[in-house]
Amino acid sequence: ILIPGGNLGNVSALGKGFLMMRDLGLIDRLPRIVCAQAERANPLYRSFLTGFREYKPIEARPTLATAIQIGNPVSIQRAIRTLKTFEGSVEHATEEELANAAARGDRTGMYNCPQTGVALAALEKLASRGEVGPNDRVVVISTAHGLKFTEFKILYHQRRIEGADCRFANQPIELPNDLGAIQEAVEQHLASFAAT
Repeated sequence: ILIPGGNLGNVSALGKGFLMMRDLGLIDRLPRIVCAQAERANPLYRSFLTGFREYKPIEARPTLATAIQIGNPVSIQRAIRTLKTFEGSVEHATEEELANAAARGDRTGMYNCPQTGVALAALEKLASRGEVGPNDRVVVISTAHGLKFTEFKILYHQRRIEGADCRFANQPIELPNDLGAIQEAVEQHLASFAAT
């Protein structure tokens, strides 16, 4: 289970819920939990790199994932305990990675917030390293709807996010008032979509 983390209360709450389900006999094993942080606000990730032996608050820098732009999370110790219990890990995502992952997810019919983009980017990294396989069951927690972040969406599709290639941008196409031209444009778009 991948979950975006800023103040980290959601990480420990997720873990507590699974422990309760196990205690009630609803599940017989615990899932692995992965917390995903924005690279510009990643104190838990930095602690994870030390095996959670060290933790230092950081000054979070501005990130597209504004809801998790937190450098000194209130629930840091609870999150660390949870991740240890669940054999979890922490991954982070750059601005370009989170923007492209959110847009790629949008193409499936989801309309992702930037925080969910962080978790989706983390999933892509885990998959590329073979830590998540094609037959694994994976859940990505979406923390908000993309409509709460319309400026992020507009900037992405206008290719105006600094440092991001916006490779999944979906820019408007002007067409003549002709059914054949519209059908041809849709077919070309679907073919290019299938190629990505």
